[in-house]
Amino acid sequence: MIDTLYEWIWWDRFWLPVNLTWADLEDRDGRVYAKASDLYVTLPYAIGFLLVRYLFERLIATPLAASVGIREKARLRVPDNPILELYYLSHSRNPGQAVIDGLSKKSGWCVRQVERWFRKRRNQDRPGVLKKFREASWRFVFYLLALIGGVVSLYDKEWFYDTWEVWNGFPKQTMLDSQYWYYILEMSFYGSLLFRVTFDVKRKDFKEQIIHHLATLTLLSFSWCVNYIRIGTLVMLIHDASDVLLESAKLFNYAKWERTCNSLFVVFAIVFMVTRLIIFPFWLIHCTWVYPTLQYPPFFGYYFFNVMLVVLLFLHIFWAYLILRMVKKFLFGKVSHLFGSGLFHSFFSTLHPFPL
Repeated sequence: MIDTLYEWIWWDRFWLPVNLTWADLEDRDGRVYAKASDLYVTLPYAIGFLLVRYLFERLIATPLAASVGIREKARLRVPDNPILELYYLSHSRNPGQAVIDGLSKKSGWCVRQVERWFRKRRNQDRPGVLKKFREASWRFVFYLLALIGGVVSLYDKEWFYDTWEVWNGFPKQTMLDSQYWYYILEMSFYGSLLFRVTFDVKRKDFKEQIIHHLATLTLLSFSWCVNYIRIGTLVMLIHDASDVLLESAKLFNYAKWERTCNSLFVVFAIVFMVTRLIIFPFWLIHCTWVYPTLQYPPFFGYYFFNVMLVVLLFLHIFWAYLILRMVKKFLFGKVSHLFGSGLFHSFFSTLHPFPL
């Protein structure tokens, strides 16, 4: 039964164009193709990223934060109360009035004491500026290196300048070493973010973060297995371009360099709109939606890949809406600087590839 299910999941007609089989993507005649088994290495690499991040945040990011005046502030802990603590951890951080009245009776505290305890307990869990700075600095370093690596690996490729070349000879396109490492490192990084998502700074778009990470890993895995690697590298590159600017703006925001932060955010907003709302839909999605049908009839994998790209496009539109709200408040004088509205902390970059 398991063998039958495996064969059904990997049925050629699902994932490949008509008249092509997985046998056509086996290494031969000097051509090397991506294999699903190659993706197993991303798990230990993701764990490696977690270790490198741990060392980076403590040996580099923390001293850097201290050099710009960011230090961990001591916080007063709330009095021990097992009844309130159990409810806080297992049910809700912000209970309603009826629940507070019930907890007041169970704990023997007055209602005002219970309300004050929950308020202080939430503040106790609120991430400090140092934690945010360390997280942003780690992402900034990775996105910067990924952007540089992406440009180096793509600048001399025909499909970087002409998207028609993405499908020239598809699917019999040999995989380059630069493409291999670009993919494996990006996937490992997003895997490490997924492992850490419950421990990192939680923002208002937490659900969108989860959707983004899962969509990213799904798209990267699928494009790897069916040799959509050329278009995959282009999508990763345009996302890296804006992510590095956002993380740098965060760093200056936490350091309270408002003028530099505002300038970087304006540049980021322009790059974001151009790459994710213009280049992404009108060049890259157009490339994956139109060009393949000129060579093969549409198939399930074709629809699956394009639907996932459209999901990311909707996430881009959502984040663009948050950006425009911040810019509007700034331009009309409702805040003194771009991050004064607090919306910045609900905005999650990462949309990195595919990123998203």
